[in-house]
Amino acid sequence: MPTTRAVVPTEHASRYLQQLCKHWSHKFAVTFDERDGTIEMPSAHVAMTAADDRLVITVAAEDPATLDRMEGVVADHVRRFAFREDLAFDWTRED
Repeated sequence: MPTTRAVVPTEHASRYLQQLCKHWSHKFAVTFDERDGTIEMPSAHVAMTAADDRLVITVAAEDPATLDRMEGVVADHVRRFAFREDLAFDWTRED
């Protein structure tokens, strides 16, 4: 599966991780706590880890086109929760 990863600098990583997981829990299989979260979608898997100064997001998808789309979907949702700060998502493709 194609995979992409973003390390997003923020002091509110745990809050955003939990908000995103709660937001999608009504549609997808979700597990999370204060530091780790996963979201299982039909065509993608999202894993997040919160540290004190960053949120690490890894997305795996069934094909490159879905991966491209999911980078935007995940970033847009987190940005909505983080409307008080300007988050940078620098996605890096992994083999």
